[in-house]
Formats: sequence, structure tokens, C-alpha cells
Amino acid sequence: MATQPGQDAKFFQRGKIEEFRAELQAAEAKDKKFQKRRTVLKKIVANITMGNDMSPLFHDVVQCIGTPLLEIKKMVYLYLVSYGRSKPEQIQIVIPSFLQDCNDRNPLIRALAIRTMAYIPIPVVTEALGEQLRHCIKDRDPYVRKTAAICVAKLYTADPRKAERAGFVEMLRDMMLDANATVVANAVAALSEIGDRQDGVIFRLNLPIANKLIAALGESSEWGQIYILDSLLRYVPEQHADAEMMAERVIVQLQHANSAVVLTTIKVLLYLMNYMENRKLIDHICKKMGPPLVTLLSSGPEVQYVALRNILLIIQRRSAVLKNDVKVFFCKYNDPIYVKLAKLEIMYRLAREENAREVLAELEEYASEVDVDFVRKAVRSIGRLAIKVEAAADICIQSLLTLIETKVTYVVQEAVIVTKDIFRRYPGRYEGIIPTLCENLDALEEPEAKAAMVWILGQFSDRIDNADELMDDLVYKFLDETVEVQLALMTAVVKLFIYKSSSETAKALVHKVLKWTTEEIDNPDLRDRGFMYWRMLAMNPTIAGEIVLAEKPPITTDSDRMDRGALDQLLLHTGTLGSIYHKNPETFIRNAAGRALVDSPALNANSRAVLVPLARPQLPSSAVVVAGPGPIEPHNRDQLTDASPDAPKPEPNAPSQSINLLGDGNSAKAEGHNSAFDGLRDEDGEAGVDGDGDDDDDTDTSPVADPYANLDGAFGGYMADRPQPMVGHQRGNNDLDDLLT
Repeated sequence: MATQPGQDAKFFQRGKIEEFRAELQAAEAKDKKFQKRRTVLKKIVANITMGNDMSPLFHDVVQCIGTPLLEIKKMVYLYLVSYGRSKPEQIQIVIPSFLQDCNDRNPLIRALAIRTMAYIPIPVVTEALGEQLRHCIKDRDPYVRKTAAICVAKLYTADPRKAERAGFVEMLRDMMLDANATVVANAVAALSEIGDRQDGVIFRLNLPIANKLIAALGESSEWGQIYILDSLLRYVPEQHADAEMMAERVIVQLQHANSAVVLTTIKVLLYLMNYMENRKLIDHICKKMGPPLVTLLSSGPEVQYVALRNILLIIQRRSAVLKNDVKVFFCKYNDPIYVKLAKLEIMYRLAREENAREVLAELEEYASEVDVDFVRKAVRSIGRLAIKVEAAADICIQSLLTLIETKVTYVVQEAVIVTKDIFRRYPGRYEGIIPTLCENLDALEEPEAKAAMVWILGQFSDRIDNADELMDDLVYKFLDETVEVQLALMTAVVKLFIYKSSSETAKALVHKVLKWTTEEIDNPDLRDRGFMYWRMLAMNPTIAGEIVLAEKPPITTDSDRMDRGALDQLLLHTGTLGSIYHKNPETFIRNAAGRALVDSPALNANSRAVLVPLARPQLPSSAVVVAGPGPIEPHNRDQLTDASPDAPKPEPNAPSQSINLLGDGNSAKAEGHNSAFDGLRDEDGEAGVDGDGDDDDDTDTSPVADPYANLDGAFGGYMADRPQPMVGHQRGNNDLDDLLT
């Protein structure tokens, strides 16, 4: 009989080991209905949950394993999962009970026993688990089979080679064809977990298997649908028609109520669109993806933030998805600051000539908010809008001037910063506002704002009558400024001298600043630049002017857009932590396997041009053989002969051959290119490695092998966060076509 909800709270009180042991021993005498044992075990489990050490009760708790009551058996098994790993000698007394429960008539008990054994990864348990797991995979009850599928993944984690030799991976392949959708989903989840390991086999799907998985979506649970949809990324379409057919079958999942299912469906559709050529179908899918994403914004702030971070990636690749929905991202008064900032970025991304006035009006409202960080971002977004949409530049400048007139310090500073970029974007158009900026020179306190204003003074010192006086005031505290401001001041003073070489003030300023930078400042950047300017001016002032005043390239918004290859790679992680951090998981999760688009005849040309090669890092072998003489101990001379340079190398942890899980009825082409699993051998074009055709073993034939040569990728990029290498990267002339392809 189950207890009523809320009645178990009384068990969460710290207890003593002796008291629990005495209660268990007393329950053995008079406890026909097992009520006392159940109560004591609940107290023990509650103490485990609170973090109290209950391991001294191991023998006393194990004696309850033979109780026929399922509730008690569950608590005993939960105890064993918690402490079985730390009791390898004592766990042997429980193995007979495990084996007995694996053959129980009740499927719940059979599944419970096999699951508990899989969660205790010590050799004595895994040895006993093998044969029982084999029987449970073929059990008549689907609940036992779906539990056994997850247990295979656990066994693979504990002992990969044992799981492969016993054929459990092939059994999981067969389970993907099971009649029960839950079993199929768990088999896919187990295979995905194995395939994501760096030392695991490579999980690939062919078209028949992918179609059968899609057919199982309707009967699967929400989590099952997520696993099945995510596994479809492991299918590489060979023809455009295959990708288009699969997208039409998957698109119905966009109507699901679960946000995780929706995001995973969008991830699959974005992946398949790289292999399509039907423009009408691509546009139709983009239109279909918009409403579900907008619906996610009606959820709580946490779900909103996840959706917004994913939308930010999606619209950079497929701007047509939400091009008419910019009003949806206008901030509400009660939005948390992190949601407001995310919406602000998306508003800028979706801004174009048709909606620029609406976006600008909204940004002007935000510039009068109370939150300082939000106001700063809003003012900066006005400047970015002027740079992005040329037709809106005039009204954006007027808006910035209005904000400067408020005399609010942080607003004025942000306005000066973005105005500098606008001058770079539209040279010769808006220099008339420079006097207004100069009037607010005293309000500038932050280094970035000061540096921006100094750049404006230096760049346009020929148009500012009192530029030398303003520069003299700024140079007064030169030695106390930050490096950023000092660099800007030094360059601005040189420009002033070149423009007004006859001015005594300019001559004195440039001499004073260059003398400070070369004699009194320790920063090497400042000192080296000072020497460079000094020598240029001393040798040939005309050439120095040509260099310092050289025409600068106008600022564009291309730098705001993520690189196409990196973007395609990140979109394969939609709905995960990678899409929130905007980083590939292998850069912040240890041993995580990376993802990238796989080349095929159906992959469109623009995606192929920026394809990111992805090699699975190989960990060092278990033993390192170093050539050369080593120490030889007399008493153990015979055992050390294997350490010679000619000794056979230990077998690496990778499988010796690829595992074909396609079945026997497939064509030769399917066997060669669409194999469900490939072993950890390097094949050109299959695992995304470099296409040089060389074997990894070639590096081991050198006379003196470096034992640390393979450690570069041992941590899967956990400590490094640098851009992925690009192959043949070319950006098209038409940015819109490049994004929509």
C-alpha cells in the first residue's frame, strides 16, 4: 500500500547507525507484513538523500533483499546503487540474489535487478551481468527490454571492450526494429550515448532505419521523441529527394506542446535543409518554423531565454524564419534583464529598411529606462542600426543627438562611442555634429568613450578650429590614463601635428607625448609605437602623413555575423547548452564529441565550401613504448624483455574493425556509405577527418616516438576555445543568398 503524498517528510531526520541497526534486527522477529522494515529503510534512504553516510549498515540492509515486497526491494537496490561501488568485497554476497531476481516472474523485479547491476560498475558485477543482460534484451516484456537497452550503455561505459566482444552493440541495432516504440527510443538513446564517446563506435543511420525511427515517433513519449529526432542527425542524405521526404515527415512535430521536442525538430529541419535544393520547400519550412518559436516566448523567463538564444543563431542562418515578427521581440516591462538583452540583440538582427522606424522608436523608449546596462545596450543598438540600415542613418543620428542633450553621463558616453563608428561607416556625411560632441568632452569618464572622442578629435582636427587646445587639455593627464586612451591620444597628437605642422602647440604636444611614451612608460605597445612615430616624423613627415592618415575601410555589419561554417556547426546543437553559450560542447565539456556537417552528393555548394573537418581525437594508448636503453633490474630481467623497441605495441582501446549494423539486405552502396556504425578507424570522408588518406599508425614508426605527441586532443578542447579551422571558406557576393542557401 503506497503512502499518501507528503507523509514521508517525517523520515528526513538525521539518525544514528546503531539505532537503525537495532530497528532492523528487531523487525526480523515480529514483522509479518514488513511494515517495520519498510519504515526503517525509508529512514535510511532519506539519510542517504541528505548526504549522511549509511555504508556501515551494508550487511543489515542486504539481509532485506529477499523480502517479497517490491517497495522494500526497490529501497534495498537503491542502497546498493549508492554503496555497492565502495564495497567490492562485500557485494559478492548479493550477486546470487541479483541472479535470482533476474529470473523472477515479475517483469518489474527483472528490470529492477538488471538495472541495479548495470549501475554498479565493478568487475565482479559486470561479469555476472553479461549473460543476464543477454536474456533480458530478448525478454518477452517490453519494460524489461527497454531497461536492458539502457543497461547496455552503462555496461559500455564500465567496460567498452567487453560490451563489443559480447555483441551487445549489434543487439541494440536489432532493438531499433522492435515493435514497441519505447524500446526503440531507449535503444536509440543507448546507441547515441555510445556514439558520443570519443572511444566509442561511430553511430550512422541509413535511410530504411531512419524511416522506421520516424514511424515510431507517434507512439513514443516526449523524451523518446527527442532521442529519436536527435538521432536523425546521424543520417546523411545521399539525394536531395531523401532529405526533402524526411523533412516533410518530421515537420508535423513542430506542433508538439513540449518545447524540447519543438527545438529538436527545428534542429533536424535546419540540418536537412543543407541537403535540399527545392527552394519552395525550404521557404515553406522556414515559414512553418516561425510560429512555434514565437509560441515559446509565452513560456516562463527561463524557457524564453533558451528560445531567444537559439533564435539568435537561427536567424543568422535563416533570416526568413522570423523576418516579419520583429514586434514579438519588443521588451515587456516585467521581463528579466537577461531576457531584455537577448531580445535587444534579436531586434537588431531582424531590423531592415521596412521596419527600421519601428525598431528605432522602441530603442528610444529603452534609452530612458532605469537599468543602466540595458540603457547602454539600447543606445549602442541605435548606432549599430544606423550602420546596418543606411536609409535609417539620418533618423538614428537625430535620435543620438537627442539622447546627448539629456546630459546623462552614461548615455552621452555610449552615444560618443557609436558615433565614432558611424563616422567610419559614412565618411563625410555627419561631421557637422562634432561641435555637439566637443561640448560634452568633460562628461567622458570611461576609457572607451574617451578613446572614441580622442579618435574623433585627431581624425577631424583639420576641421576643428580649437583642436590643439582640446588636445592639450586631454594630454594634461596623459600619464594617468589607461593604455587604451594613451594609445588613442598618441595617434591623435601625431595626426594633429601632420594636419597643423605650423602650430607651435601641436609641435609641443607631439614632442611631449612621444617623449613620455619612449622614456617614462613601461608598456611595450606604447613605447614601440612611440619610437615608430618618432622615427617616421624625423625621417620623412610626408610619408608619415600618408601612413597615419591613410584612407580607412568603412565599417560594415559583416563582423556581427558569425562565420558560416561555425554557424552550421553550432546549429547541430540547437536546444542544448552549446546553443545557449554559442560554443561547441567539446570546448566546455570534457570528452564531448563534436558534430559537423558530413559531405555527400546532396550537400549544397555553399555549405560544402565552408565545411568544417571534424576528427575524433585519439587518446594515447594504455602503454607508451620509448626507444632506447632503459633500466634493467637483475631480479626481474626476464619480465622486462617486452619493453624493448621491437616489442609488439599494446592494442589500442579502439575496435579492431568497423561494425556494420545495416543488416544483410542492403545494397553495396548502402553498406559502403550509409553504414549504421563505423569503428574507430579513420576513413576519408566518413568521420570528417583530414582527407590525406594516411593512417594514424604512421606516426608510431619513427625511431624515437614522442610519448606526449598525442596529448593535444586528449581533453577534447576543454581548455581551449578558439575558432574551428575553415576549409575553402568563401563568402558569396550576395549576403542574402548566402544566408538562405
